[in-house]
Amino acid sequence: MNRNVRTFVAVEISSEMRQRAGQLIERLSTAGAKVRWVEPHNLHFTLKFLGDVDLLDIPQLCEAVTGAVADLPPFEIEAFGAGAFPDLHNPRTVWLGVGRGTEEMVELHDAVERALTTLGFRREQRRYRPHVTLGRVRGAGPGNLELAERLAKLADFPGGIASIEEVVVFSSELGRDGPSYTELATAALGGR
Repeated sequence: MNRNVRTFVAVEISSEMRQRAGQLIERLSTAGAKVRWVEPHNLHFTLKFLGDVDLLDIPQLCEAVTGAVADLPPFEIEAFGAGAFPDLHNPRTVWLGVGRGTEEMVELHDAVERALTTLGFRREQRRYRPHVTLGRVRGAGPGNLELAERLAKLADFPGGIASIEEVVVFSSELGRDGPSYTELATAALGGR
């Protein structure tokens, strides 16, 4: 029996953001690039990907996340602008970015990161840049240039607004049709 659970910590997006992100995916998907697009119901802001976690460690992990965010106040976030990592000329991950609320998202990430580092999870070496992953580019091809051109024109795409009041610990099960996520715990932002 497998005792490991593929786990990540995230912030869910609003229905407005989900709708706008879906529209953005539609506009980008006809560019001809080979991209595995994320299903709209799976879109979220990842705070920390943990990978395989022993099932026995899940309660402690959830407790740490709950404690990490308990004193942080709820805030509003605006999804804004489309882009790609590492850059438009070499797109690997297509994303919807953040305008207003970036500092609060970074603070939220940092609080979760600190709490999970004390449990032995590895600290991320790259600076956190809040975003919603829309798709992952599968190799080079002529469609990538068209994708980059479209992304450049959507750098100021209005992606909607959400009120961030909780963080969710999810498990992820990889399947033939993509991942399916299960909520393991929610942690409310309690500071006022």
